[in-house]
Amino acid sequence: MTNPTARLPAKLHRRVCLVLTEDAVLAEELLARKKLSAEVAGRLSEKVLLIRPGRLDSVLEELRKMGHTPQVVGK
Repeated sequence: MTNPTARLPAKLHRRVCLVLTEDAVLAEELLARKKLSAEVAGRLSEKVLLIRPGRLDSVLEELRKMGHTPQVVGK
């Protein structure tokens, strides 16, 4: 049984870049791509990838080469 007053540890990150995919299979496909996986700092969920600081442009370029049309929010 879970405790409704239990606290979960959390970190607040500002100015981070995320890639949000429609499904976990697409996230796996992106991670399998060598150039993209080198730019990923971590995986926040099965559909969300955390991008290394300063690497947004190279990630966008690689996604476009793969035929994706990424939507950039807040740049």
